Amino acid sequence: MNKIVVGLSGGVDSSAAAAILHHQGYEVVGLTLWLMKGKGQCCSEGMVDAAKLCEDLGVPHHIVDSREVFKASIVDFLVDGYSAGVTPLPCSQCNKTVKFGPMLKYAHEELGIEKIATGHYARITYDTATGRYQLLRAIDPAKDQSYFLYDLTQDLLAGTEFPLGEITKTETRRIAAEFGLTTADKPESQDLCLVESNGSMRAFLDKYIAPQKGDIVDKAGRVLGQHDGVHHYTIGQRKGLGIAAPEPLYVIELDAGANRVIVGDRQLAVESECNVDRVNWVSVAQPTAPIRASVQIRYRSQPVPATIIPVESSQADEKASSTRVKVIFDEPQLSITPGQAAVWYDGDVLLGGGIIERNKLPR
Repeated sequence: MNKIVVGLSGGVDSSAAAAILHHQGYEVVGLTLWLMKGKGQCCSEGMVDAAKLCEDLGVPHHIVDSREVFKASIVDFLVDGYSAGVTPLPCSQCNKTVKFGPMLKYAHEELGIEKIATGHYARITYDTATGRYQLLRAIDPAKDQSYFLYDLTQDLLAGTEFPLGEITKTETRRIAAEFGLTTADKPESQDLCLVESNGSMRAFLDKYIAPQKGDIVDKAGRVLGQHDGVHHYTIGQRKGLGIAAPEPLYVIELDAGANRVIVGDRQLAVESECNVDRVNWVSVAQPTAPIRASVQIRYRSQPVPATIIPVESSQADEKASSTRVKVIFDEPQLSITPGQAAVWYDGDVLLGGGIIERNKLPR
C-alpha cells in the first residue's frame, strides 16, 4: 500500500485532501505543524480539528512544534522587512522553509515515507522531455495558489502531491460533506495566518514595531501630512492616507531611514520595469537569453505580458547574480511593490518567480 504524509491545518481543504487519498487506498499519516499560539487554522483550534479528522479516518496524527522556525523564518522576516520599508510576502517563504521542506524531511527521516500531500490548489506534472517537474495553476482559477508556491524546488515538487489541483472549491466542500467531515462547512480561512490570529496586519506589526510619527511628502519633499509609522504603508496604497488632494495620491516610496512616506499621482505610481532577485526557475531550466511570459506581481492581480531578461553578474554590479532578472512590461504597471513576488507563466505552467527589488530612493 502507498504511504503518504498529509499536512493538516484543520481546514476543509487539507481535510478533504486527506480523505480523498484515504479513499483512494493510500495509507495516510496526518501531520500538523504547530506554528504559533492563539487562533488560526494552523494553531490550537486547527490542531484539534486535524486530530479529530485523523481519529475519524482511523489514521495516525503527528504534531511537530515548528514555532521556533516559524518565528525566525516568518515573524522576524516580516518585522525586518516592514521596518526597512518593504512589504514582504510571507506565504512563499513559509511554504518552502517552514512547511514543505521540513514536512518532507520529517516524512523521510521519522516515518520512512517518501511523499507528502497538502490541500493547496495547484498541479504538478513531470515533463519527460526536459526531465523536470512542472508546477501548474489549479483548475479552479479563483482558488489557484501556484503564485505562493513558485519557490518550491525540483526535489520538493518530486515529493509532493496536490489532490485538490484538479477540482474546484465547490467540489472540495461537496466531497468533504459526502465523507462526513466535520470541517465541511468550516468558514474560509484568511490568506495569511498572522492576520487571522491578530485581527489585522497592522495589529500584528504594532506588537513588534513601535509607532514613530513622521512626514508624508510629495516627490519634491513638500510635507502634505503626517503618519504614525512607515510600516503601516505599502507601495501603491491609495486609501487611508488622510490627505486632502484634488486628485488621488498613491504611496510611491517608503523611506524608512528618513521616516518618510512619499506619495504621488497615478503617473508616478506606475512603472514599466522592475528588478527581481532570488529567482527560482521552476518548470524550466534557467534561460540564458530573454524570454516572453505572462507576469503576475500580486496574488490577486491578472498576469500581464512582459519580457524576462536574465541579469549577468559583473564586478560593476556586485548585487547581480545568476538568480536575478529584469522584467520589462509591455504596458506600465501600477503598484509594483518591493518585497512581493513577481511570478511568470506560460499559460498554466509556472516558469519561475522571485522577489521584487526596491528601487533607489529619491534624493
